[in-house]
Amino acid sequence: MKIAIIGGGAIGLLFAHYLSKEHDVTLYVHKQEQAALISGTGLHLEKDGQTYPTALKSRSFQEWQGEEEMTIVAVKQYHLSALMPFFKKGEKARHSFLFLQNGMGHLKWLHQFEEASIYVGTVEHGSLKAAGNHVIHTGTGVTKIALFSGREDFKLNVNDFLKMNDFPFEYFTDYKEMLAEKLLVNAVINPLTAIFQVKNGDIIQNPYYFKIFTMLYEEVSTILQIRDKEKGFLHVQNICKKTAANYSSMYRDLEQGRRTEVDAILGYLLDEARDLHYEAQLTELFYNSIKGKETGAEK
Repeated sequence: MKIAIIGGGAIGLLFAHYLSKEHDVTLYVHKQEQAALISGTGLHLEKDGQTYPTALKSRSFQEWQGEEEMTIVAVKQYHLSALMPFFKKGEKARHSFLFLQNGMGHLKWLHQFEEASIYVGTVEHGSLKAAGNHVIHTGTGVTKIALFSGREDFKLNVNDFLKMNDFPFEYFTDYKEMLAEKLLVNAVINPLTAIFQVKNGDIIQNPYYFKIFTMLYEEVSTILQIRDKEKGFLHVQNICKKTAANYSSMYRDLEQGRRTEVDAILGYLLDEARDLHYEAQLTELFYNSIKGKETGAEK
């Protein structure tokens, strides 16, 4: 299958490496320098101390025409609004898009598509971009995907993904439940670790942080209307245990002076809370704290 991947960050590089083993992949990136680097010297994935080179086609995003059977969009949610006019070019081809953003705020953009089949996904792999053509696979997980809109027969396109063993995919029928589960994890772990400047494991190991963890989980799970709160609580704790030595993406974004995805995560939850007439004081506190740190970093 011909696949376009939009985005030269850690997730885009990770998907490009694994999918290119079995598919014809072209990676579209923002900077021409990165495209030239990857096309000229290849993409290098590092895992467990070993480095695996991959020959890969890479072009500037401006060259994307929607000619591939599937386009995987692996950019941050706050970049989507500027990219949507470009994606409309490929909609007429009646092919598939797979959006891999955190949170659920991006769903409002996806309603603009009328003819293409749209999938959404969540990524549970750990990855770190070390250079423009170098990604570190820090933790193996799974990519969950579900149909958001369009014809169900386009599921045939993702069936090829479901057969991969070293980079597993799972197909879900309920996209809202799938995204809410990931949002629940991100909304608790990301802001806590970013504000307290600790690793993921610390927020459940430190009894004082864990009290706040519990309070924030209760608020977020109420907003998301999680049916089995006990199961969800254990799930978030298990993610903390599995990634105990890792720093969250929001922590790293603040550390490096980058914009975070707090609007896509906590901002979305605050909008939902207002619709529910629910006072989400702790969520608002962490939202404003992260935004304050972002503003400070920009100065």
